[in-house]
Amino acid sequence: MNREYHRWHSPRMGRDMELLVLGHGGAKVVVFPTRDGRFWEYETLGIAGSIAHKVKAGQLQLYCVDSVAHESFYCFWSHPSGRIRRHAQYEDYILSEVVPFMEARNPHPCLIAHGCSLGAYHAVNIAFRHPHLFWKVAAFSGRYDLTLPVESFGNLFDGYYDDDIYFHTPTHFLPRLSCEWRLNHLRRMDVVLAIGAEDPFLDNNRHLSAILHDKGINHALHIWDGRAHHGRRWREMAPLYV
Repeated sequence: MNREYHRWHSPRMGRDMELLVLGHGGAKVVVFPTRDGRFWEYETLGIAGSIAHKVKAGQLQLYCVDSVAHESFYCFWSHPSGRIRRHAQYEDYILSEVVPFMEARNPHPCLIAHGCSLGAYHAVNIAFRHPHLFWKVAAFSGRYDLTLPVESFGNLFDGYYDDDIYFHTPTHFLPRLSCEWRLNHLRRMDVVLAIGAEDPFLDNNRHLSAILHDKGINHALHIWDGRAHHGRRWREMAPLYV
């Protein structure tokens, strides 16, 4: 399998950013890591290995990006407004630096957003905010409202709320979305959500599914037995849904 390490100074992030490319061609997949994950996590968890047959066959090319979660959502010493601004800079880095890098290397028209846990949030959020860019989103074990306290997972903005948080919370901005151009792009997107029946974010996934249904956005919500918020289940999901 083709494997490449890349690093460059990002003017949007103000520091060097790293990523890993796996594969030589096919649909381009931007892979977001979990909260504590790095750009190598998808490989070390064995998830990349579970779809290696697709990667080696040139069906998929993975671009595993780094996380800045501890500079954004989990940077608790920073005011919540600064946390969401840092996240917005990260999204700009993905759209303005990583996506053009992908397009320059691979002309395949299909762009997929994918991730697990917090990476699932990133995948859904960026794909739903910019649906004209993405053909598919595959999100495993995600929470799509970071203001929602569930079990040991608290409100990542400590009760603070502003327009930036609203427009980066899929279950908040989607119900009021009325732009037919954006909705039409969302309706042609392949949307796949997967969650465990005992996972803490099951209700949030069902809520997102209901919103998508109300908007006429075709999607699949796969509910797995038990608790599926771990690498073993993600290794089983990836060959089915990515």
